[in-house]
Amino acid sequence: MRSLTGALRVAAGADREAVRAKQRAANADALRSTLGGLKGGALKAGQLLSTVDSLFPADPDRTWATALTDLQESNAALDFHEIEAVIRADLGTDWRRTLTDLDPSAVAAASLGQVHRARHEGRNVAVKVQYPGVAEAVASDVAMLGWMLRAGSVVARGLVVPPVVAELRIRLTDELDYLREAAHQNAFADAFENDDDVLVPRARLATPRVLVTDWLDSAPLVTVAASSDASLRNRIGQLYQRFLLSAPTRAGLLHADPHPGNFRLLSDGRLGVLDFGAVLPTPGGMPESFGRLIAAMLATDSVDMRAGLMREGFIKPGADLDVARLAAFLAPFTEPARSEVFNYSPEWLRAKFTGGPDDPRNPDYAVAMKLTIPAEQLLTHRVWLGCVGVLCRLRSTVEVAPELRRWLPGFSG
Repeated sequence: MRSLTGALRVAAGADREAVRAKQRAANADALRSTLGGLKGGALKAGQLLSTVDSLFPADPDRTWATALTDLQESNAALDFHEIEAVIRADLGTDWRRTLTDLDPSAVAAASLGQVHRARHEGRNVAVKVQYPGVAEAVASDVAMLGWMLRAGSVVARGLVVPPVVAELRIRLTDELDYLREAAHQNAFADAFENDDDVLVPRARLATPRVLVTDWLDSAPLVTVAASSDASLRNRIGQLYQRFLLSAPTRAGLLHADPHPGNFRLLSDGRLGVLDFGAVLPTPGGMPESFGRLIAAMLATDSVDMRAGLMREGFIKPGADLDVARLAAFLAPFTEPARSEVFNYSPEWLRAKFTGGPDDPRNPDYAVAMKLTIPAEQLLTHRVWLGCVGVLCRLRSTVEVAPELRRWLPGFSG
């Protein structure tokens, strides 16, 4: 309907670019309002898209980027009386003795819960409260999962997003358990305690639906993306990438929700890390199979590449696979890995994913599904694609190959 209305306005003499800009704003606002209101898995899918906003069509007035950023930082919160019912059920009727000075206005509203500021045992804390009924909604809303699959095709059909969406369906139930999240958060806090570059706030109290953690005075990562200070964007980009790569080794856990709303800039220049609901245990570090896949894809000759993929078990013997197309599809994974230092940008990412026969939205890209991808790599693919998307948004120039050699078992490129 918006497209037809726009066409009629242009036919009537309206300025074409002005009409297009108005349509972009209306569509972006509809996306933001719909996903922000749906909560649960649909909003989680939107936040996933926000990590790779460079893949959306040209956006000169940044209406899409702004809408996706809002999904990270400013979704509509529930009225406090609805949230208080959850707090009372989990902490008891005298919960105000445990949480003092709780601000009824939410400071953030995420996909599965919202956050309020309070005091606990003399500390400033963030209180994350799960939305009432969200667990039941996640378990039963099959239509939501269908939307997630369709939303995934906006980014890339074939290899990356469908496994990510399937993994989201499985992992959402884990994210609903705040006791599990608190244990993971404190494991990260232990691993990065007294770190010069990264700060993980500790969980102080947890029930299945209420999580109390140390408060972080910080700025969202999107403020770094908007900075004209290239050195700041490069440094924070390097810390962001290093945290995602190093945590499996340092903490034995993979932080599997890389969207920028979970990462903050502290006043002392450190990277703050939030939200440990989506976490994958990685005893021994990042899965070696992921490093071997990236290493095999670094071959510049398609024959050598096929041989490497077959040697590592990623291609079944006799499979009919267009390796050149597969290489183009995986360029966002492999091209930076060939470089000691790589300059990420939205333009580079968009060029890798859009236009011509190598557009991953082209149905021919089902070739990627012919790879034999180990189940353990479902989240590593999500994390790496998200990492690339955020680094492009930051326009960061960072070391890549040295970090992969240091933190990625199986990679020796």
